[in-house]
Amino acid sequence: MSLPSWLKVKAPNMDKLAEMESTLRKGLLNTVCESALCPNLGECFSRKTATFLIMGNTCTRSCSFCAVPGGQPEKLDEEEPARLAEAVRNLDLDYVVITSVTRDDLPDGGAEHFAATIKAIRHLNKNIPVEVLIPDFQGSKEALLTVTEAVPAVINHNLETVLRLYSKVRLGADYYRSLELLRLAKIIKPQLLIKSGLMVGLGETKSEIMKAIIDLHLVGCDLLTIGQYLAPSSEHEPVARYYTPEEFAAIQKKASSLGFKKVISGPLVRSSYHAKEAYCS
Repeated sequence: MSLPSWLKVKAPNMDKLAEMESTLRKGLLNTVCESALCPNLGECFSRKTATFLIMGNTCTRSCSFCAVPGGQPEKLDEEEPARLAEAVRNLDLDYVVITSVTRDDLPDGGAEHFAATIKAIRHLNKNIPVEVLIPDFQGSKEALLTVTEAVPAVINHNLETVLRLYSKVRLGADYYRSLELLRLAKIIKPQLLIKSGLMVGLGETKSEIMKAIIDLHLVGCDLLTIGQYLAPSSEHEPVARYYTPEEFAAIQKKASSLGFKKVISGPLVRSSYHAKEAYCS
């Protein structure tokens, strides 16, 4: 299946791209932009934005849609939060997004490391908003509390796909567990913005998409992103279909009518794409 024209991206500013990559390498830092082969990497790096990937680059799960390698993760790097905070300052960022690989090998799923990273960033960069894109922590309320008590600006957890496709593309995850995590986050810290994201193009129906969107609204989700799934390689789940920009606009209109604070829907939209703009809108 050939890539449609609306999914082709412009070449990035190479000087800014090189500067961003240099800062990340000096800090021994990972980004999900690189690990997940995001099509927006060039644009975001050129704008000096990135989604930092903490706790290594190896995931304990192997979802069939994701390019992040699965396997046995490395030991946690206790110096990582301080290095990341320093990189945020050096890059003069004014909005930060932090995510992680899933760490089912850790008793708290890495929640304390998330909290330490938020605190380290705020120590050097006082009032900067920090958005965290968290794993499901295997449904642990205690782990979620650890993260929310560090008071990020946005708690993000991606539902990713519709209920019917979970057993096929989200191994180790559970649709209702993810919804419950988002519901609890809103209850624990009502002032926090709750965010989630969906991919389309995996074989779902439009009615299934709307059911997932309604489910997210019902648990208190404030911000929603919807984008086209792109297979990272021939070994991953194949693309069932490409949605047109007009179809994304129609989905956005329907979702917005439910009362979300912000819905961003488009072929190249990803969970952290233009995250600052979503937060500030």
